[in-house]
Amino acid sequence: MSDSSTLQRSGVDFRPYLDVARKIGGGIVMLILTFIGLTAITFIIGRIMPNDPVVAIVGDRASKEVYEAMYLQLGLDKPIWQQYLIFIGDILRGDFGSSVMTGQPVLEDIKRFFPATLELATIATIAGIVIGVPAGVLAAVRQGTLIDHVVRIVGLLGHSIPIFWLGMVALLVFYAKLDWVAGPGRIDFFYDGIVEPVTGVIMIDAAMAGEWDVFKNALSHAILPASMLAIYSLAYIARMTRSFMLDQLNQEYVLTARVKGLREGTVIWYHAFRNVLVQLITIIGLTYASLLEGSVLTETVFAWPGIGQYITNSLFNADMNAVIGGTLVVGISFVFINMLSDLLYRIVDPRAK
Repeated sequence: MSDSSTLQRSGVDFRPYLDVARKIGGGIVMLILTFIGLTAITFIIGRIMPNDPVVAIVGDRASKEVYEAMYLQLGLDKPIWQQYLIFIGDILRGDFGSSVMTGQPVLEDIKRFFPATLELATIATIAGIVIGVPAGVLAAVRQGTLIDHVVRIVGLLGHSIPIFWLGMVALLVFYAKLDWVAGPGRIDFFYDGIVEPVTGVIMIDAAMAGEWDVFKNALSHAILPASMLAIYSLAYIARMTRSFMLDQLNQEYVLTARVKGLREGTVIWYHAFRNVLVQLITIIGLTYASLLEGSVLTETVFAWPGIGQYITNSLFNADMNAVIGGTLVVGISFVFINMLSDLLYRIVDPRAK
């Protein structure tokens, strides 16, 4: 007799719980496999790079004895599979090694630099949602009108204009000429160190501490770089929202709702947009993840101390511990955001439950 038959004869139907358990188990297995794949890729990248990690630590003028001692200390004499297992074990303990560039543990550097990138990406994504979604819906509803053409042109420009050029122009106009916002950097030197870091996001920490002058200064510094990322974010979200809405507005159920005499706002936002929302969750999640990993140029132009600039500077200085640690954290964040998008997708769409 099968287990399912036994459970049914007991008077309680456990099949829904078994299905949930299978899905959770499958998700955990996929997460483990993704983690293994991600760590394997970052490990291989660190080993095939032409930079010598030993020379990066001891310098090119070190004696042979010092070089060999560090070579053994790093475990480079062991087989490659054993080096990978040691690498995995160190990561699970939160040990990414030390950075040659900063002299600090890589994990401490990541705790300092990653919140800065998270701050920019979050502001840009929120701006993209608040502006891009209504713009995309309006463009679809008013297809072929001036509003539609403007949204399409903005979407095209948002993907076409080089971010480094646009960032330098924005600095020249709004900072150097008009003096409307603060310049490069995350905060003025005068305000540095006033607020004790709790979350790592200066504006949140300043608000929690009641230091509103620090908050205003940090916000002024964040406006330009966040706006550069927001242009890309809202352009992509608006373009995809328009495309999804056009597809839904041409469906028969929309025509039926209009024939029944429902208000246009109800047809658009309650019926059509609810079906678009499921697709938009995936698009917004991918946009947020791409901003986290693709903000290197923005951080470089605005001297923003984020994880992208940290990885880039570490790469130029052959600081492979920092490169691998930063890349791994960004990759894990990407996976986590995708998992969160999938969870929200299941919550919004009853059919996925």
